Amino acid sequence: MNTGAFSRRLRRYYGWYTGTFALFVLLLAVGEQFGLSQRAIGHIFLFVTIAIYAGIGVMSRTSDVSEYYVAGRRVPAVFNGMATAADWMSAASFIGLAGTLYFSGFEGLAFVTGWTGGFVLVALLLAPYLRKFGQYTIPDFLGARYEGDFARLVGIGATVLASFVYLVAQIYGVGLVTSRFVSVEFEIGLFVGLAGILVCSFLGGMRAVTWTQVAQYLILIIAYLVPVMILSYKVTGVPAPQVMYGGVLAKLTEREAELEVEPAENAVRALYHKRADDYAAKVAALPESLETERRALIDRLNELRLDNASARDIALTERALRDLPRTPADAAVRWERARAEALEKAQPPPRHAEAHPGRTAAESQAARNNFLALVFVLMVGTAALPHILARYYTTPGVVAARRSVFWSLLFIFLLYVTAPAYAVFAKWEIYNSVIGSSLSILPGWVASWGKVGLVRIEDINGDGILQLAELSINTDVIMLATPEIAGLPYVVSGLVAAGGLAAALSTADGLLLTISNALSHDLYYKVINPHATTHRRLVISKSQLLVVAVVAAWVASMRPDNILFMVGLAFSIGAAAFFPALVLGIFWKRANRPGAVCGMLAGLGVTLFYAVRTHPFFGGSMAHAWFDINPISAGVFGVPLGFVIIIVVSLLTPPPPREIQALVDYVRYPQLPTGADEGETESGRA
Repeated sequence: MNTGAFSRRLRRYYGWYTGTFALFVLLLAVGEQFGLSQRAIGHIFLFVTIAIYAGIGVMSRTSDVSEYYVAGRRVPAVFNGMATAADWMSAASFIGLAGTLYFSGFEGLAFVTGWTGGFVLVALLLAPYLRKFGQYTIPDFLGARYEGDFARLVGIGATVLASFVYLVAQIYGVGLVTSRFVSVEFEIGLFVGLAGILVCSFLGGMRAVTWTQVAQYLILIIAYLVPVMILSYKVTGVPAPQVMYGGVLAKLTEREAELEVEPAENAVRALYHKRADDYAAKVAALPESLETERRALIDRLNELRLDNASARDIALTERALRDLPRTPADAAVRWERARAEALEKAQPPPRHAEAHPGRTAAESQAARNNFLALVFVLMVGTAALPHILARYYTTPGVVAARRSVFWSLLFIFLLYVTAPAYAVFAKWEIYNSVIGSSLSILPGWVASWGKVGLVRIEDINGDGILQLAELSINTDVIMLATPEIAGLPYVVSGLVAAGGLAAALSTADGLLLTISNALSHDLYYKVINPHATTHRRLVISKSQLLVVAVVAAWVASMRPDNILFMVGLAFSIGAAAFFPALVLGIFWKRANRPGAVCGMLAGLGVTLFYAVRTHPFFGGSMAHAWFDINPISAGVFGVPLGFVIIIVVSLLTPPPPREIQALVDYVRYPQLPTGADEGETESGRA
C-alpha cells in the first residue's frame, strides 16, 4: 500500500477511535448522574483504556526485525509526530508540570521553554541526519561513526542509565494514578500498570508502541484540555484557559499580597522558624541531643503507662520513639532535612508572577542562574534522549523526519501552552476557597489525597483554621486533583486519571523498548553474537523487556524522589553523554573514537558526580554546589566538558580513516551516491 493510502486509512481509524472515546466519556457522565459510583468509574476508565492499548499491541504483533525495531520505516509524519508527542509527554509533563508551575510560578517556565526549544535542536542538528544514517538505535550511530564497540558500549551504558531513571519515574506515575483512582495499594497499582506496558510493547516492539502511542496521545490531550476548559468557564465565563488565565493571575497576585501580611500567616511562619531553630540546635548538640530525646520519650512513655493514659497517647509516644533516628549520623541527616523543610515554610512563598525571586541580590542571581541552566539542560537533553531520537528512524525518509519534528512540536505545544493556565486556576481556587477555612469543613479532595500521603495539614498554631504554611501539597497532586478542587463531576477526574495513565504508559513503552533494544540489538547482536538469528534476537529483546520492567517496578515501589526531579536527572545524563558526541560526529569530520569515548565518559562522570554530591536523595548537600546550580541541572557542567574533551583529544590523536569521513559526508549532504536510495538504511553506510 502506498504512503498516501496508508495515511488516509490511519486517519479514518483514529477518527473513529476518537469519536468512540468521546462517546464513552459522555456515557460515563450520564451513568454518574444515574448513580454510578466513583469507584466503578475509576475502574472502568483504568481497565477500558488499558484494554484498548493491549488490543492495539496484540493486533500489531510482529516477528519482522525491521517492524519490531523501527515500525517498518513507514510511519507518516503526522502520526510519528503524535507518537513522538506521546512518547515525550511523560508523567512529568502531564502530572508534574502543572504542579511545578503552581509552586514555582515564573521559574517553572524553564521547563516549558527548555522542552519545547529542544525540538528546534532536534530538527536542525540531529533528526534528519540520523534518519539518513538509518540503522535502529543511537549506539548504532556511535558504533559506526566512532569505529567499533568501545563507543557503542559507552553509548549502551548511557542509554540504559538515562532511560532507566526516566522509566522509574513513569512507573511511579502509574502507581500514583492507580492507587488514587482505583483504590488499590500503590505497589499493586505499579504492577497493574506494568502489565499494560508489557502488553503494548512485548509482542510488536516499535510497531505496536507507535500505534499505541498515537491512541494514547489522543486520550491524554483530551484529558488535559477538558478539565481546565471547564474550570476556565467556571471562573471566567470563557472556556479558553490559555487566553483567560492572565486576568485570574492579576487577582491571584492581589490575594498573595494579602496573605503575606495577614497576622495569622505571620504567626504560623514564626512558629516554623522557631522549629527550624530547634532542629539546628539539636544538630549542633549531637550526639548528646539524640540521647536526651530518647530518654525523654522513654520517661514519657513510662509515665503514660503508670497513669493509665489513653491508648492513643501511648501509641503516639511509642511511634515517636520507634521513629527516632538510630545513630547520630542518621539524626544529623534527618534533622537537617526537617530543619530545611521548616525553614522553607517559615518564608512567604514566591509571588507567582515574580521573575527570579530572592530576599537578596545574591539569591535573585542564583535563581536566574538556575533558570538559565535548567533551560539549557532541558533543551540539550531533549535533543539527546535515545527514546526520542529513535522515533525518527521510523519515518519513510529524511523529509518525513523533518516534518514529523514539526508535528511533534505542534502536538506538544497544545499541552505546554495550557500548563500555566492549570497552575494559575488551581492556585486561585486553593488560595481563595481553601486557605482560611475551618479544618472541620475542608473539601473532600484534601482528605482523599491525604490518604495516599500527597496532601498534609499541620495545625501548628492550634487555631482550627488552615493557614497557607500549614498546607503541604505534593507537586504531582495539582494536575490530578484539579477536577476535585474545582468541584467538577467525578467522571472528569476519571478522565484526567486516564490521561495521566496514558502519558506514563506511552513514555514507559518507548523507554522500555529503548533499553531492551540497547541490550539485545546493540550489546548482544552487535557485540556478543553478531551471527545470532532473527528469532534469537527477538527472543533476547523480549526477555530483556520483562527483566527491565520488573526491576524498574521494584525500584519505583520504593517511592523515590518526585517525578520531575528524576526526569530532569535523565535529561542531564542524556545531554552530557550524547549531545556533544552526536553533534560533533555529524558536523565535524575530525572527531574520532578516543575523543568521543573520553568526552562521553567525562561529561557523564561529572554530571553524575555533581548530582550525587548535591542532592539529598543521594545523601548530598547544596553546600557542595557549584555556582549554586541545583542538581537537576547537573548536565550544565557535563555538556561543555564533553565538547572540550572531544575536541582536544581528537586534535591530539590521529584523524578517523577516510571511510568514516565519507560516512559523515553521506549523512550530512542530501546528494545520494549513484544507485543509492534514501530508504537504503538497513545496513546504511555503517
